Amino acid sequence: MASAAAAAAARGRGRLCCSSFFVLADLAFCYCLIAACLCVCGCDGAAAATFGFDIHHRSSDPVRAMLGGAGEDELPERGSPGYYAAMAHRDRLVHGRRLAAADDRAPITFDAGNATYRLNAFGFLHYANVSIGTPSLSFLVALDTGSDLFWIPCDCISCVRGLRLPDGQEIDFNIYSPDASSSSTVVPCSGSCRKQFKCSATYNQCPYQVVYVSNGTSSTGILVEDVLHMTTDSNQSKVVTAQITFGCGRIQTGSFLEGGAPNGLFGLGMNNVSVPSLLAKDGLAANSFSMCFGHDGIGRISFGGKGSSNQGETPFIVNQSHPSYNITVTQVIVGEEIRDLEFSAIFDSGTSFTYLNDPAYTLISKTFDSSVQEKRHLSDSTIPFEYCYNISKNRSLSHVPVLNLTMKGGDNFHVTEPVELIPVLGGYVYCLAVVKSGNVNIIGQNFMTGYRVVFDRERMVLGWKPSNCYEVNDASMLPVDPKNTTPIAPVAFNPEATSSSGNGNNSAVPPPVFSYSWHLHPSTCVLITLVFPFLAIF
Repeated sequence: MASAAAAAAARGRGRLCCSSFFVLADLAFCYCLIAACLCVCGCDGAAAATFGFDIHHRSSDPVRAMLGGAGEDELPERGSPGYYAAMAHRDRLVHGRRLAAADDRAPITFDAGNATYRLNAFGFLHYANVSIGTPSLSFLVALDTGSDLFWIPCDCISCVRGLRLPDGQEIDFNIYSPDASSSSTVVPCSGSCRKQFKCSATYNQCPYQVVYVSNGTSSTGILVEDVLHMTTDSNQSKVVTAQITFGCGRIQTGSFLEGGAPNGLFGLGMNNVSVPSLLAKDGLAANSFSMCFGHDGIGRISFGGKGSSNQGETPFIVNQSHPSYNITVTQVIVGEEIRDLEFSAIFDSGTSFTYLNDPAYTLISKTFDSSVQEKRHLSDSTIPFEYCYNISKNRSLSHVPVLNLTMKGGDNFHVTEPVELIPVLGGYVYCLAVVKSGNVNIIGQNFMTGYRVVFDRERMVLGWKPSNCYEVNDASMLPVDPKNTTPIAPVAFNPEATSSSGNGNNSAVPPPVFSYSWHLHPSTCVLITLVFPFLAIF
């Protein structure tokens, strides 16, 4: 179904054509009607008037190409117990003490036993290469739906200027400077800035400081205006420039100096200083964005897209003091069991797994456990998931109990991959990929696999629709043939790690068939690995 914007455009074309009716007679009029009908019937509302840029996981080919390929065998193999332990550990660090009360700054030794890493600066899962200024400079920024301000390293006093690989190669990051961009303007100390930041008219600059959940992590600097370069989401993509306000980050502290977000942070929160809000304020796009991830580690963030009329939707819970992407779950379906249970949760694409506290965690886990046929796997401290089950090599996972979350409003969110398949000594286990948390519920990216998720801030709703990120409408967004892609091996950069013949996959048994007969759509497999924390930073 075409959007209102597409229909209006079609009517506009009709009026233009009809005005030339008396000149071009019946032929022109008929042509115009046909063109209008084609636009109304064929235009995709989800892709109309949207633009954005590609997003990458740490292990995607573009990031690997930029950072080189050294040390590829030094981290836990993707899918190994150590891999999941590291990802869960990283989640807890990013969310401070909300997910667990343990001291997460303690070292972790991966299952191969060959290296110990201090994971106090794991950073973010998704990155985008954005261009700023005139002439343009590129920055590999971390994407964060949990914060608002977009900032990049600028006229640095304390920031990361580059990375040093184990082979000695050095990679320099771009450092922004307002004086070097002809389109840059320093935001003065006046109006809303003076009211919000209590700036001093003496320096006539608008200062900012953002303090993050991770202990001792912050960014401080001044606000500037400059152009952000993006491309349209269409078959004939073109460059679009938008004048935005962002942070000239002069002083970074904490995990930002250890690899957390070494080249900038792109806030996607609901506050009016976030880029989606600024684009909407200037009339460049609807106040909405969507995110979708390909199984090869490449995806797309699109600004202005509001999804489609047949997508699932649920309203956000509005918290004026600290607005975030909170939703309400009203019912849980596990296997054939339907349980009424209401709880709120944050949709956060920057969290690896899904974290639930009680009563939601216990209800879902125990209902899942009672529906499983396999024998429970003995407790394993190297696996962050509590409910795991042994599975034979010839056994498929098509029988795994379904997991559906009924959202407020009645639409179902079908979890396409509720379990993770993990190799252990002598075989495999599959685990319900939910971790018990302290005092917050987070729907992580593992539950979003197989969906294009829409954050509609105009209507204040979350939307979702099954997608493999390679549908016809996405063809111009992702110039990668999914049939010709191969899974990405984890990438590591760790000067202190020693070589080893293994990375925790102690099983010589072929993995069981990982298929779900109840999938709504071919799912994506997002590969989340570790890059920045294991680089030398200078």
